Amino acid sequence: MNSTKKQARVAGLLYLLGSIPAPIGLVYVPSKLFVSGDATATADSIRASESLLRLGIASELFPQVIFIFLVLALYRLFKAVNETLARQMVILGALVSVPIVFLNVLNEIAALVLVSGADFLSVFDKLQLDALAYLFLRLHGQGLVVASIFWGLWLFPFGMLVMRSGFIPRILGVLLMIAGFGYLTSSFTSLLLPQYAKFVGQFAMVLYFGELPIIFWLLIWGAKVQPSGATVS
Repeated sequence: MNSTKKQARVAGLLYLLGSIPAPIGLVYVPSKLFVSGDATATADSIRASESLLRLGIASELFPQVIFIFLVLALYRLFKAVNETLARQMVILGALVSVPIVFLNVLNEIAALVLVSGADFLSVFDKLQLDALAYLFLRLHGQGLVVASIFWGLWLFPFGMLVMRSGFIPRILGVLLMIAGFGYLTSSFTSLLLPQYAKFVGQFAMVLYFGELPIIFWLLIWGAKVQPSGATVS
């Protein structure tokens, strides 16, 4: 098998492995445990389903570990296309966003500790503990907003590399940049105009799907074999 095609398929496999569990921690678990505006109900949900929150934590951390290897695989794939863009992709896609997510998970762990009933927390009453647990979960949500800025930014050098590569259809690069725009729009709306966050988020979510085609293209087709003597810019 052509080495470029093999590298592309390895990247596609890592991309898929990292993408499958992510919705569990980012969408499913919050929808089951988080009761908006109600700290007591939220804390009681965590106490009743502590294992579910732990599953959510694991499903956030595992993709980030995979993502490190994914970005490195993509760097090897695209380094010959444009090394400057490839480095930008690594910095934005792994060196910045992954530590943010890892640190942000501490907010969920803090919420678990607060509802654990540990003896050292006896100086607080239940309502105070519930409010603090709720606060940490809200901070976790805002941490994801910050991380998603970089989930969007890394797609721009990635998209440009795809468009310049010559061995992956250019349209997939365009779709990646559209997805990146969706992440950025949603993130900055949440931070600057929170009253419109839900409305904008509904449209931005549609744009996120622009990231999916590249996963399946890399996994199934890999990369087109370039004729000998072909060059990239």
